[in-house]
Amino acid sequence: MTTLLLKNAQLLVTMDDHRREISGGGLFIRDGFIEAVGRTDELPANADEVVDMTGHLVMPGMVNTHHHFYQTLTRVVPAAQNANLFNWLTTLYPIWARMTPEDIRISTQTALAELALSGCTTASDHLYLFPNGSKLDDEIEAAGAVGIRLHASRGSMSLGQSQGGLPPDSVVDSEENILIDSERLIKKYHDPKPGAMVQIVLAPCSPFSVTGRLMKQSAELARKYGVHLHTHLAETQDEEQFTIEKFGYRPVAYMQSVDWVGQDVWYAHSVHVSKEEIEVYAREGCGVAHCPSSNMRLASGIAPLREYLKAGVKVGLGVDGSASNDGSHMLAEARQAMLLARLRSGLEGASLSSTDSEIFTARQALELATRGGASVLGRKDIGSLEIGKCADFIAYDLNQLDLAGGLCDPVAALVFCQSVKVDWNFVHGKAVVKNGHLVGLDLGAHIEKHNRAASRLLES
Repeated sequence: MTTLLLKNAQLLVTMDDHRREISGGGLFIRDGFIEAVGRTDELPANADEVVDMTGHLVMPGMVNTHHHFYQTLTRVVPAAQNANLFNWLTTLYPIWARMTPEDIRISTQTALAELALSGCTTASDHLYLFPNGSKLDDEIEAAGAVGIRLHASRGSMSLGQSQGGLPPDSVVDSEENILIDSERLIKKYHDPKPGAMVQIVLAPCSPFSVTGRLMKQSAELARKYGVHLHTHLAETQDEEQFTIEKFGYRPVAYMQSVDWVGQDVWYAHSVHVSKEEIEVYAREGCGVAHCPSSNMRLASGIAPLREYLKAGVKVGLGVDGSASNDGSHMLAEARQAMLLARLRSGLEGASLSSTDSEIFTARQALELATRGGASVLGRKDIGSLEIGKCADFIAYDLNQLDLAGGLCDPVAALVFCQSVKVDWNFVHGKAVVKNGHLVGLDLGAHIEKHNRAASRLLES
């Protein structure tokens, strides 16, 4: 058994049910799980490893609930820079069709490195096309070098253009192959135990790229094995029109018709939903991955975040694919969520007085990124710093230029000020980032490799 003592944090933010913020705080950790939380003088004095966090703010690691790692290879593609979702997709599908298994591995490590340095300790990825022999195994195996928890979503597309779908037939697969591979991956990789480093999610891509039959069969398979379900939903008005014309339902009603509601389901985006549909989410226990940067980038709209939270809907943050956000920075996404929620309140006529409960706060944004994300993914072992939970935590040196002058409230400063990278990132009690440097990857060599792969895709 190994122990770790974290001590002397200038501020320890627990994100527990009491929302404690402990001056001079620390953690005592045994075999990757938290055994004690409190002031440093209240903790055991001896451990196998001791890390002094003097001058740092320590908080739970952030949880990313929606991403497409492979898209780091196609950032700012000129023809897709100024397109809405459907045009953006049709521009990029042919480029993505050129990817190889090595491209999947390279892009996975790029995205996870960005996430780790931005404060993420658990990431959910949605890989939904598998060209040229690629498999979800490529992503799972590559993720080990970076060291953060992975919810690997076995995405799929089965509804090609010849059948009335959006993607070209060259990037879709047969439903039989999708289901066989989904079951194989669950049996090989899914770990349901507390502290799991890898879990499998079944994730048919979207209403405009899969059939209703595959949605139903995927739900049956997921519930047979107790894994979660994920898809894009209600991202744009184009999608709403598509589902009405193709299936005779608005997007949320379509999900109900194919058995895709429940505590084990979460949707990416959910921008265009009605009051009644929000009530469906709350009643059924569905979660939402809120992706503000991507929704702004693709001109999709502003999700009703405050309405979700008031209704009791589970909401986490997602950086989304790095071709529709062009970055994988969790703290920046929390900042964007706060600012966009305030913009929506302002557009709806809310007062900006300091006592107005309609104004979304910095602490609420960080809760989305931690507790909220854990709830959306169905993880009870992460998202806060509490006894019995995983030792997933991050630390920021408060003595840096971007935070100067903001130490009257360092928690708020993390969100209001320019987004910074972490100085420390621990996953299950093991350092993934030390003193601002990634532990498991030579970034210089990796960036060169990534740029060569991206250039090859665009030049082909």
